[in-house]
Amino acid sequence: MQRRTFMQATGGAALAGSLGAFPAFAQTKTVRVALAWINNVEYAGLWIAEAEGYFKQEQLEVKTLPGGPNAPPPLVTVAAGGAELGYATWLPYLDAIGRGNDFVIVAGTYPVFPLGIISLPGKPILKAADIVGKKILAQGPNERTVIDATLALNNLPKEWEFVPAGFSPEPLLSKQGDGYTAFGTNQAVTLERMGMVRGKDFFFTSFDSMGYRAYASLIFTSRAYLQAERPTVVKFLRALTRGWIENEKDPAVAAKLAVTRFGVDLGLDLKQQTRQNELQIPMTKNPTKPDQPLLVIDRELLAGPMYAAAKASGRDKLPDVDKLVDFSVMQDVIASLKKG
Repeated sequence: MQRRTFMQATGGAALAGSLGAFPAFAQTKTVRVALAWINNVEYAGLWIAEAEGYFKQEQLEVKTLPGGPNAPPPLVTVAAGGAELGYATWLPYLDAIGRGNDFVIVAGTYPVFPLGIISLPGKPILKAADIVGKKILAQGPNERTVIDATLALNNLPKEWEFVPAGFSPEPLLSKQGDGYTAFGTNQAVTLERMGMVRGKDFFFTSFDSMGYRAYASLIFTSRAYLQAERPTVVKFLRALTRGWIENEKDPAVAAKLAVTRFGVDLGLDLKQQTRQNELQIPMTKNPTKPDQPLLVIDRELLAGPMYAAAKASGRDKLPDVDKLVDFSVMQDVIASLKKG
């Protein structure tokens, strides 16, 4: 189905009305969702779904557990029974599976991986080969692994120096390294807000463009919960999908919700959050399949480039794709939205 047709089929008051028609005796279910980062506009679709009452129309009460540097990873929270659903990144998710956790992916937010390397004009990093021999400011083991995997995917030696860094690009500006691992939707925006111009005063090169492809913000649950509460998971993802569809209309709406409501205590900047949302909206669409509905996991992307990235990182014992992902959940979501 064409993207325009899908948008028409899933938007508008008629859909809201059809999804809002529930029996008076329907019981509200609580769903706890562990986020991988703080309550910022990265979760735009979630905030809009809550603010617009999409979850309420599904008879759901959604409670989000903020992430961040001082919060437990969602993989740990869900494994411990502290949340029913969570957000994860590709390689840590595979490691959790390898440790015996029976998780299953049900959706994926960003088919375009937003992590990359920021560099300055003196020593620009514009391709994978430019990483070799450089000092790279990086936050942790996941970033280090992605760099090594990117080099391996390009048949390059893993020769670079790791320099520990935090979540702010200042160390790069003070020349403590040649590159800085960052999100094109976050730290790169920070530099823009400082008056620096992309492509002139600094460069952002995504790992996606260098051959490392992976979904960001994968949505997962335990297999036991999915088997026991599949209708609940479908309802959650249906409301969430509507939230992301609505987000495409005006990036300022979710940004304001993040700043004034859901992340009100974080001191978020409205202009920065709006710019971040502007940049991330295109990343919610699969560039090789532009008509693919939002949140749907692409089997070919998973089985091809994502498995290749995992193997390049040294993870060669990978389970079958259908054990990692239940593709049918989002199929049910899309089918129900079409009917609506």
